[in-house]
Amino acid sequence: MRKNYFLGFRKIALFALAAMMLLFASCATKPATAPEASARAPEPVFIERQTAEGIVVGEINKENNTQSWKGVPYAKPPVGELRWKEPQAPDKRTAPLKTTAFSNVCPQYVDHDRNPNTPWIIQGNEDCLYLNIWRPDTEEKNLPVFFWIHGGGNSIQWPLLSNTDSSVLAGKKNMVVVTVNYRLGPMGFFNHPALKSGSPEDKKSDSGNFALLDIIQALNWVQANIGYFGGNAQNITVVGESAGAFNIISLIASPLTEGLFHRAVSQSGGVRVSTPEKGAMHAEEILARLLVKSGNVPDEKAASAIISQMSLPEIASYLKSKSAEEFLETYPEGPTVGMIRIPNTFLDGTVLPLDIYKAFKSGKYNKVPVILGTNKEEAKLFLRLDKTFSPWTRDGSLFSDPAKGELYTLAAKYQSDGWKVMGVDNIARIFKTNEGQPDVFAYQFLWGAGGLKDSVIRAPFGLLLGACHAMEIDFVFGTEKTSLGPYAFIPKNRAGRVALSEAMMDYWAHFARTGNPNREGSGLPLWQPWSNAKGAPKTILLDADLENTKIEMSNQELTNVDIEKALRAEARRKEIKPFWDNSLFRTDAKH
Repeated sequence: MRKNYFLGFRKIALFALAAMMLLFASCATKPATAPEASARAPEPVFIERQTAEGIVVGEINKENNTQSWKGVPYAKPPVGELRWKEPQAPDKRTAPLKTTAFSNVCPQYVDHDRNPNTPWIIQGNEDCLYLNIWRPDTEEKNLPVFFWIHGGGNSIQWPLLSNTDSSVLAGKKNMVVVTVNYRLGPMGFFNHPALKSGSPEDKKSDSGNFALLDIIQALNWVQANIGYFGGNAQNITVVGESAGAFNIISLIASPLTEGLFHRAVSQSGGVRVSTPEKGAMHAEEILARLLVKSGNVPDEKAASAIISQMSLPEIASYLKSKSAEEFLETYPEGPTVGMIRIPNTFLDGTVLPLDIYKAFKSGKYNKVPVILGTNKEEAKLFLRLDKTFSPWTRDGSLFSDPAKGELYTLAAKYQSDGWKVMGVDNIARIFKTNEGQPDVFAYQFLWGAGGLKDSVIRAPFGLLLGACHAMEIDFVFGTEKTSLGPYAFIPKNRAGRVALSEAMMDYWAHFARTGNPNREGSGLPLWQPWSNAKGAPKTILLDADLENTKIEMSNQELTNVDIEKALRAEARRKEIKPFWDNSLFRTDAKH
């Protein structure tokens, strides 16, 4: 069990700050100089597609031979009476809808000027339930569908979908790629008794899991419409990273998603859930902050006294009268780190089971082929901002003092191994104990690990980041700057990383096509499925040196018991142990 709700929030704050710094880093490169008029891009060629709601007009990109439709509505705007409600099917249209630009992001904190010395600001619009579609510029039909769910702690969109060039993957691997917006922060997860009707017809809305319901609605829209875009509604793979991957695990557990997808990929995910009770406690805190912010009461204690005298309809009316911006302003960490601390993914008994591990162990979940993976040094992204290490990063001693660098590496190792247990090994073992569970494939991404001396990433980033959280995203999409490419990619490591990216795209795409990542004739090492048998294949290791891939199978399985045994043998055990004991990236021993 978590030690304390508020202690958990404090740990999540570190996660938030790290992710926000990551966002700045990934956007820090200068934009290319605008081309001369004589080199102007060709005029777009528009292409129409019918949908259940009406015609959408996208465009053909001749430079990479793809077609795209951006900003396609998959639900009614969740505004007015539809705020904090289950999303509704979009309205039908009589006129064609131009879909050549990304929609607004959902309300969130945004690093608007890419300057770490200025505060983040609130941007976005509650009218944000839109998705984007890419496909090859061919007439081929029944293509596999790759449905991407972005990360960002369920409070921001990261990487930004507008920076995620899905055309590379769609074009190279002959798939339909879909990316989706979903409600974030207090608009996406909010659980207060005043907002519940208690009616059987409103069980979904009463769950507080609006972001998950958005994703489910988007999948329903795809089921009904993707055939118009050449996609196969009976071959949909849901893929997500970070918060998106945690949402993938929730989709697997949800009784509402049966038949909506057919394979799943979790990149650096796992089980991270909350309870309606914790959600209600948080909502009460936000309500008190709103009252203080309005100037009606001097402090939150006085606000709580007023709230205790309000009826539920009065509270509901007050909450609905406030803008999304006013809600976000109650989170003091927002201007500094972007991501906000909010409980999410509520075990409500309707959208999600009351006990997600019990559902998994009893076989009551959506049994589909699954890829589960983490990165070798996940925790480095977050540890670099820990109070122990951040001063050493600022003064450079982390890189000049071998003892400090060693402690950083060891702390990251144990936290990252814990994430592997939580997000991969533990779930894989549980799934494979169930009759009827298709193959589970596990991976560990190692590119960039090795520290100052042995990493393929230039110093000091080989030590500071290494094979950290989100490093694999560019490899999956075949891009250079969707994620951490601007930090880690240099000409010297290009040959090896491009080869690894091509291999990973091949594995991911063939899994999306068939449920098996191994394409006959690919020349790639055989990715064997996870087996619970002792000494049997477990995990494929994905790596490359400066020139070539280094891909091989491993039969190692990790448990928390293994990690703690190794920790007891460490010479610096006392220094490392607090990072292990207080790690957010681990599961309870009972699971």
